[in-house]
Amino acid sequence: MGTFTVALDIGDPESESWETVDALVDTGSTYTWVPRRILERLHVRPQFQREFETADGRVVQRDLAVANVRWDGETLPTLVVFGGDSDAVLLGAYTLEGFSLAPDPVNQRLIRVRGLAMKS
Repeated sequence: MGTFTVALDIGDPESESWETVDALVDTGSTYTWVPRRILERLHVRPQFQREFETADGRVVQRDLAVANVRWDGETLPTLVVFGGDSDAVLLGAYTLEGFSLAPDPVNQRLIRVRGLAMKS
């Protein structure tokens, strides 16, 4: 499957400060990763930590916080990981599912999908 990027806005929890970024759509990443320098510029502060396993099998600990993401006119809170300053912005599965989005790698875009409901 090919990779592609989408433009989206990252904002502080109060939606007062925003920055537009190009995010690599990465369904293999649990959460959205944003370089620490961007989150600090937006006054997003770490709230807790989690462990992550890297592609090469290492375990790393990273700060996380709740921030806002704005895409296609919709704004939602989501969990973001404080990445390294040279790391790319990654749009992870948690945020994609929150927006009810799925990647369309052929057309290199995001598409709306229905959520799944329990049979009643």
